Amino acid sequence: MKENVLTRYRAMAYVTAVWLLVFTVAIIAKYAFKVGDTMLISQIHGVLFIIYVVFAFDLGSKAKWPFGKLLWVLAAGCIPVASFFVEPKITRETRALIAGKADPAAAQA
Repeated sequence: MKENVLTRYRAMAYVTAVWLLVFTVAIIAKYAFKVGDTMLISQIHGVLFIIYVVFAFDLGSKAKWPFGKLLWVLAAGCIPVASFFVEPKITRETRALIAGKADPAAAQA
């Protein structure tokens, strides 16, 4: 596995997480304070999330993650601020895998 697979995932994890926070604030503003519209923000987040899913699936398939771990990583893109906690853990595991210090079966736990 190459480092660029991890880099793409990391970039999209952060971008998607930030846009999810922006979307959450916009939803709160719209429904709690009757201010603003969320259409553009939701569409941008939707497109970014699809790209995130593709990159996370690519990383997971190359790292040979079990399906449960892949779902856990994908769910992190749906929960505000979760990606900020999941991404560093996935990065550590994947960097160890790239360096050959861990085998895919050990990273599954």
